[in-house]
Amino acid sequence: MKGFPDEQVLSLYREHGVVPKDSRDDNHNVTSEDTSGYKLVDIGDFVINKMKAWQGSMAVSDYRGIISPAYYICRITNEDVNKRYIHYLLRNESYKDEYMRLSTGLRIGQWDLNIEDFLRIKMILPSLVEQKSIAEFLDRKCGEIDEMISLQEKIIEELKAYKQSVITETVCRGLNPDVPMKDSGIEWIGKIPEGWNTCKLKYQYTLLNGRAYSDSELLENGKYKVLRVGNLFTSDKWYYSNLELDSNKYCEQGDLLYGWSASLGALIWKEEKVIYHYHIWKVLLGGNSLNYSYYLFNAITESKRKDMHGTAMQHITKGVMDNSYIPVIPLKEQQDIAVFLDAKCSEIDSLIALKQSKIEALKEYKKSTIYEYVTGKKEVIE
Repeated sequence: MKGFPDEQVLSLYREHGVVPKDSRDDNHNVTSEDTSGYKLVDIGDFVINKMKAWQGSMAVSDYRGIISPAYYICRITNEDVNKRYIHYLLRNESYKDEYMRLSTGLRIGQWDLNIEDFLRIKMILPSLVEQKSIAEFLDRKCGEIDEMISLQEKIIEELKAYKQSVITETVCRGLNPDVPMKDSGIEWIGKIPEGWNTCKLKYQYTLLNGRAYSDSELLENGKYKVLRVGNLFTSDKWYYSNLELDSNKYCEQGDLLYGWSASLGALIWKEEKVIYHYHIWKVLLGGNSLNYSYYLFNAITESKRKDMHGTAMQHITKGVMDNSYIPVIPLKEQQDIAVFLDAKCSEIDSLIALKQSKIEALKEYKKSTIYEYVTGKKEVIE
């Protein structure tokens, strides 16, 4: 049913089910300006992402709202069916192979599950009393597990914030807590040691843009990988090019790179020679320490978020970055700071990795718990 443009827009997540889109900041799909063609979802409706059904992307909605017209909306009409039980049953791991088998398409990202095929899938359906008992048990148990996951995620965010504060403070104040300090006059830098100075970034570093590509120039295979922002910080699909370009359009192992569009941040490239995209700067160091510069640019990033422009894809301009003030310190101190931060950040990263492994273990425990109870491997004992 369509024609309800004033209803709240909903999103479907594999992990979280159906939620209001504005309740999370990690959904980057753009909502259409005209939502009159979006489908109405009522509380208790079963929503399916037909292209990601094989991943378990389906859920019973606890919300009324509208969702992309590309999704299936199923209304559960059988009074002998508990909706929460169906929610757990059809999302559990044992059904994914069947969804994958029934989905059609040339590539994984284009697979499509036909609704008629879905509706013919057989379900495990105990008595209504048992369904209700299983659903209530899983609501409680999964709620407990989700709370434990949320706690670990909160700790990870706190560790990331701590890491960022250590980087910024060390880059701006150095390693000697007893050195006399002076006001830098720059908000993001604050106080600096008396022997340090500040200057605009463009007097210490040179930012080189990569190459802008049209879709027709990006190949499935070729001589050179094309490094885009999605490949810089995440595991997006790689594209290729056979173009022979000026040497400054390539980056190689040991180059400092900075993503200035969509995702801000610096990293030291550690892989093979690639062509880097226009949305990335290659940073020429001007005699500064590579590792120190990596930490410096990541410290600048947090102060520059307020200077980002754009709506669909926020970015920071080269002019803003070039004219940003940075500390100017002796090379030896740069190197000492980099050694300290390498060790300190490694410690923090190890703690983050430990918390992440706990999250993954909890997610697997949640999946196995759901599987065991909806398939009758374990019985709810009141």
